[in-house]
Amino acid sequence: MKKIGILHGQEQSFPPAFVERVNAKKVKGVKAELAHVEEVMQARSSGYAVLIDRISQDVPFYRAYLKNAAACGTAVINNPFWWSADEKFFNNVLAEKIKVPVPKTVLLPSKDMPTDTDANSFRNLKYPLEWENMVEYLGGFPLYMKPHSGGGWKSVYKVHNFEELFSAYAETGQLVMMLQENIDFEFYFRCYALGRKYVHVMPYEPRNPHHLRYLQEPLDYPKGLIKKVEKMVLKINNALGYDFNTVEFAVKDGVPYAIDFCNPAPDAELTSIGPDNFEWIVEHAAQMAIERAQTHKAGKTNLSWGTFIQKAVAEHT
Repeated sequence: MKKIGILHGQEQSFPPAFVERVNAKKVKGVKAELAHVEEVMQARSSGYAVLIDRISQDVPFYRAYLKNAAACGTAVINNPFWWSADEKFFNNVLAEKIKVPVPKTVLLPSKDMPTDTDANSFRNLKYPLEWENMVEYLGGFPLYMKPHSGGGWKSVYKVHNFEELFSAYAETGQLVMMLQENIDFEFYFRCYALGRKYVHVMPYEPRNPHHLRYLQEPLDYPKGLIKKVEKMVLKINNALGYDFNTVEFAVKDGVPYAIDFCNPAPDAELTSIGPDNFEWIVEHAAQMAIERAQTHKAGKTNLSWGTFIQKAVAEHT
């Protein structure tokens, strides 16, 4: 029997709905359950063919557990080794390399020195930084400042002048931040991406309160825009290697700019995304997990890697 587990935290609706949907399909030799983590012995199998990870971004213990499981043959979605190394600034760099438009972005050192460091730890860093040059490169105010690695719209600031910029920066502590060009968009989309082949484009308004961001009625979009967005979603996720992700696009003058595309445990709560989007994510997540269980090979590495890593390995072998 190939077991599919879903590792989750405070989510209430998606995990049980996912388990119920997989089991309702009655696929021979496959069953799903809410994951049960017992004593974690090194190099010992988890017992799962597939594990859907919805919580390890917040629980380092689970991240270590998933790496052990992956090394012992579990297909972990998403790949915990890649996710541990991944962050939003690098993703922007990679997007430029694969010709996906992204906002101009500058990486900022943390406002406060990391624990156990002092001025000597930063002797290689230019000081002071030329803030005026960075703002000019980004096209001027307003700008967004956000963590280079994070999610959930935490510690995200929109700043309109240097006073607001430095005031916000002073609040960020030891977080490494990005300063990013503002895209004054006409349309905005949040897109589910599963298995690097299933894409669901959702009209989205990030300026609304959270419970009103997923728009129920589609707008009058330019011809071909949705298809263009779908192709970019697949292009990004194939390069990064994510099997469960969301990609956000701000569309300006007909050009979709990838704004946020490092969300390997994206919101899937019924009360947040609405019944139609919830039905799509439950159904297609179930399909993806079953497919991975059916192709699972005992004793083999069942992780998936993006084309960025695959090409890098090929170039050195």
